[in-house]
Amino acid sequence: MNDRRISTTVNGATILACVALILLLAPTAFAQKTYKMQGKWAVGGAGGWDYLIADSAAHRLYVTHGPRVEVLDMTTGKTVGAITGLKGTHGVALDDSGKFGYISDGGANAVVVFDRNSLQTVATIPAGTNPDGIVFDPFTKTVWAFNGRSKDVTVIDTASRKVIATVVLPGKPEFPTSDGKGNIFDNIEDKNAIVRLSAKDPKITATWPLAGCESPSGMAIDIAGNRLFSVCDGKKMAVVDATSGKVLATPEIGDGPDAAGYDPNTKLAFSSNGEGTLTVVDASGSSYKVLQTLATEPRARTMALDSSTGKVYLVTAKFGPAPAATADNPRPRPSVLPDSFTVLVAGHE
Repeated sequence: MNDRRISTTVNGATILACVALILLLAPTAFAQKTYKMQGKWAVGGAGGWDYLIADSAAHRLYVTHGPRVEVLDMTTGKTVGAITGLKGTHGVALDDSGKFGYISDGGANAVVVFDRNSLQTVATIPAGTNPDGIVFDPFTKTVWAFNGRSKDVTVIDTASRKVIATVVLPGKPEFPTSDGKGNIFDNIEDKNAIVRLSAKDPKITATWPLAGCESPSGMAIDIAGNRLFSVCDGKKMAVVDATSGKVLATPEIGDGPDAAGYDPNTKLAFSSNGEGTLTVVDASGSSYKVLQTLATEPRARTMALDSSTGKVYLVTAKFGPAPAATADNPRPRPSVLPDSFTVLVAGHE
């Protein structure tokens, strides 16, 4: 065999090895611009909405919808059932046993516990005023309901279904998350800050200002990478070190965000924006480049991520004209048109 043929073979093998290495180390580069709208599920009914959560193991999507929680099959989009008899739902948390769910019923100032098989209510636990964001902590088997009007958090032991602590917060709380290792994090909307709380000994252990981040709302966590992703007004996502509280980056997102997501499989971070877009951010390195701005629909500002499939679920509806302003309500919201409530599905090929 001559030297030229050996060289060609070696060079070819080297090129193939390099390509394989690039594919391995930079998966998000090949995910760029691959997200698209894949479905639109008509749910109907009346009333507004807030947060939703995906149960990957059961292939179910829980969507808060006025005085009820809609339960949908994430494969078909068909309605499985609903948890009813509520007053004004905000969020849903799911335990790690697959047995129970927890609803922050802001209108009733309570956390409602339901059986995830029968969808029947099994307990109602008093909380603070207007419980909003809610999260289950697997480290302590507790549920944390963050109360928007009383500006505190109600901590519930899931075994006894009793309130074991109430922690006063420095401002109005928004969406929380848990690292599963003893820490709870929550955005403080009116202080432009994040609080870290000890899950084992319920108390605030740190308060971190979010420079360049106005009115933080939705939050997601990268547990392995120890990072938080808070979405803010002013078209910014604050990427925060979950140990030091240092703001690592503020990539630009769409206008009017309210929820965030992080996919550990693709290392992509997401922001759902009320302007009608989904922002996809590359979180695999330190550049935090915006890979894609996907058109969704106006007011689709809350979302849930199913990390087992990479699909993102958003909700929206059609609205009528806003009523006339009054002294008591100078900025009235338009009403939701009946039977226009819809779930949108975004995914990659």
